[in-house]
Amino acid sequence: MRIAVFSDMHGNCVAFDAVLADIEQQAVDQLVCLGDAIQGGPQPAEVVARLRELGCPVVMGNADAFLLSGADTGDEPIDEKRRRNLDDVRAWSLSQLNEDDRAFIAAFQPTVTLSLDAERNLIGFHGSPHSFDDIIVPSTSEDDVKRMLGGFEPHILAGGHTHIQQIRHLGDAFYFGCGSVGFAYRHDQPEGAFRADHWAEYALLSAEGRRSSLEFRRVPFDVDALIEAYRASGRPYAEEAIAQYTR
Repeated sequence: MRIAVFSDMHGNCVAFDAVLADIEQQAVDQLVCLGDAIQGGPQPAEVVARLRELGCPVVMGNADAFLLSGADTGDEPIDEKRRRNLDDVRAWSLSQLNEDDRAFIAAFQPTVTLSLDAERNLIGFHGSPHSFDDIIVPSTSEDDVKRMLGGFEPHILAGGHTHIQQIRHLGDAFYFGCGSVGFAYRHDQPEGAFRADHWAEYALLSAEGRRSSLEFRRVPFDVDALIEAYRASGRPYAEEAIAQYTR
């Protein structure tokens, strides 16, 4: 079994198409999306269309839920300027989607389970199996990781949300974060100098009996095409988003 695991397109179909073209070269058996697919970028309808064509399982992410409800679910404080930005982009994103698109998003699942063999499954989620807002990064303590991910052995666990490609051992199994297709970035950047990466990220999981392997992939995409998409889209605050790729 060979599974392509991807997440966090955030409405960037330019990067998503680059990843899908790369996946076509990898002879995979299954695809799975771990959430935050639509909200944020200039191409929400295009990303929905790609997902509907693929017909793969899709997990509900926190940004997907926010797009539908407008309700904040995380603990992160949001200042007035960012609140206005988020609400305006959400309203614009919804205006690009029809009723069928919204119903498609509403059907995203909290978790996805795919059989790897007679004993093991891949369990996919956004933040953790318990909440799409849970955050797991390389510095997360072992106690916190066990609290969020314990009790699922011997299964392999996969998440998105943090935009970090990472792996943590869980006894005889492991957890991995697949990174971000549409908005990859380094987390250690100084304040006021944020720059988005010019590549898209995903992971390939292979499992055969008790043997397994994991490959993290980075795929370059056409940043100029993404910038053109922003400028043609009518999305609010497009130039601010573009600046993240041109600094």
